[in-house]
Amino acid sequence: MNVVRRLVICAGLVVGPILAPAAVASAAPAVPFQLEPAPFGNPDGSFDAPAVRCVAVVGEPPGTVTITGGKDGGWGCLLSSEVRWLNLSTGASGAARMSDGLHGVPAAATVQTGSGQIALVVLPVAGPITPGVATFYVP
Repeated sequence: MNVVRRLVICAGLVVGPILAPAAVASAAPAVPFQLEPAPFGNPDGSFDAPAVRCVAVVGEPPGTVTITGGKDGGWGCLLSSEVRWLNLSTGASGAARMSDGLHGVPAAATVQTGSGQIALVVLPVAGPITPGVATFYVP
């Protein structure tokens, strides 16, 4: 199983840069990713802790990314989580914290990444939760 996992990761590292220009031409405004609250990264979560689904809304306005929930109205991402990002095109990096979701406003964080290929990690502040990871192009 570990050999298969390593082969898939290596193939992704080789094929990813080749397909990146195609992703630039057809960049979607929202890139979904999820965080796994269940032990051992169970992709289906468990009956008491389902998977958390977030989205990265890119390029509104240009050079920015907004991390928020994937459900209607922007709900569904973890509150007060730390967001770390790295612009692989320019070398710029930074961190932000998701809002607390009070007064009917969903948790969100908007970061000024600049244009380029971005690697992003959402680190939950509590519980045994696997961080959420996403990569995407920001116009």
